[in-house]
Amino acid sequence: MKGWRRNWKKIWHFIWEDNSIWSWLANIVLAFVLIKYIVYPGLGFLLATTHPVVAVVSESMEHNADFSEWWESSGKWYASNGISKENFYEFPMKGGFNKGDIIVLKGKAPGNIGIGDIVVFWSAKKDPIIHRVVKKWQEESIYYFQTKGDNYKTNPVSIRSSILDETMINQEQIVGNAVLRIPFLGYIKIWFVEFLNVLKGVFAQ
Repeated sequence: MKGWRRNWKKIWHFIWEDNSIWSWLANIVLAFVLIKYIVYPGLGFLLATTHPVVAVVSESMEHNADFSEWWESSGKWYASNGISKENFYEFPMKGGFNKGDIIVLKGKAPGNIGIGDIVVFWSAKKDPIIHRVVKKWQEESIYYFQTKGDNYKTNPVSIRSSILDETMINQEQIVGNAVLRIPFLGYIKIWFVEFLNVLKGVFAQ
């Protein structure tokens, strides 16, 4: 028993009080394990989704202007699809969000997802997509959605290609509904992934 306590004290000191490089590395690994296998799954359980937190890795939802100015350049498509300026102004996150933001998701019954909601969904692409719902309909017992990115320069219309068709999204593709935005924190993930890609390139040579 005394030996176990002595070893535990050494481990505790190494993790929380030691300032060596090895202690720092151990803390990074420990933080990663706690977040990936305890915090993240716990949040997923509470928020009823497999992906409770996502980092925004594209500019497809950026406005780069105040609402009125953005609508002047981007509103024509929405107006032609039955969404007025007044409608859009009442939508969640009406000002869009930026690459590098963190978005918190919550599971939502397909029938309760409405036009204007921001959803994350799977396509044939490797990473999930986060766009705004612009149309919704039901065929028998299945709900379908059409989405579009707010950024008119990168997403002038809803995308329809061999790897991403957001004109007909099955309810089973929906990961979650955006409920909270945390600015810029997602750059930690973006920079880390870019760093890993650089390392892969170095070792592949």
